[in-house]
Amino acid sequence: MTLDALLAEIRARFQAGGIEGPAREARLLVSGLLDLAPAALITGGAEPAGTEAVDAARRAAARRLAGEPLHRILGWREFFGRRFHLSAGTLEPRPDTEVLVDRLLPHVRGILAVRGRCRILDLGTGTGAICLTLLAEVPGATGLGVDVCADALRTAVANAQRLGVSDRFAVIESDWFRAVAGTFEIVVSNPPYIARDVIATLDPGVRLHDPMAALDGGEDGLDAYRSLARGAAAHLADGGIVGVEIGFDQKDAVTRLFSAAGFVCRDAARDLGGQDRTLLFSLPRPD
Repeated sequence: MTLDALLAEIRARFQAGGIEGPAREARLLVSGLLDLAPAALITGGAEPAGTEAVDAARRAAARRLAGEPLHRILGWREFFGRRFHLSAGTLEPRPDTEVLVDRLLPHVRGILAVRGRCRILDLGTGTGAICLTLLAEVPGATGLGVDVCADALRTAVANAQRLGVSDRFAVIESDWFRAVAGTFEIVVSNPPYIARDVIATLDPGVRLHDPMAALDGGEDGLDAYRSLARGAAAHLADGGIVGVEIGFDQKDAVTRLFSAAGFVCRDAARDLGGQDRTLLFSLPRPD
């Protein structure tokens, strides 16, 4: 079977199974499984796919048709142009979170240039996507990834090794700040922020395959932000920045929590869909 024929078969199965965007999903699945650039499916379409590749693609297609997300099947997802491997204990890094990295990068670069160091604390690190991307983009910065899930920490460490930043990245198992010591120039988190009664309404691909601990933000979705606002000041270096991802309707509520803890909102940004998505905070400087 040629690559063209294999792609056509998977596309037809996805179309018949009601997969949204069947052609795109088929391309991503086949190219991801075979580790081919999407363009290679066009230029090399007449090449034989190989029996093992055909069998693997058919098994993967069956999993996708059963509702498993594409990137869970592949075992990785691209974030900021880099591949991050997933595990059962990690949330899939998503494009909207790249906005948080974009807003933090100038601060990381500026702090490093002025102070000669920039220590990043990533709470709920998961795959490590946020912290590891900042380290890869800003050589010289260092990071500590914190997570309550040991599986997530192992995944973050493995991703750091693959990205060549493991010498500047360490991890610690902790429930938010509980086991964290010291201060950091950047404190960042993409915490669980889904209100508990909303979780049942989420897309099954999220609800059944992303770890519940990375989704459940408590009764009102704000539990993690309460912990972050309460503990951040004790671990923030002078002039440091706290950056968080938020749900589309949480800007005012999260801002109030941090304001009550003495922080000032420095920046607010929207995601690619125009929804409120990130907030940056700092402590007021003494007069």
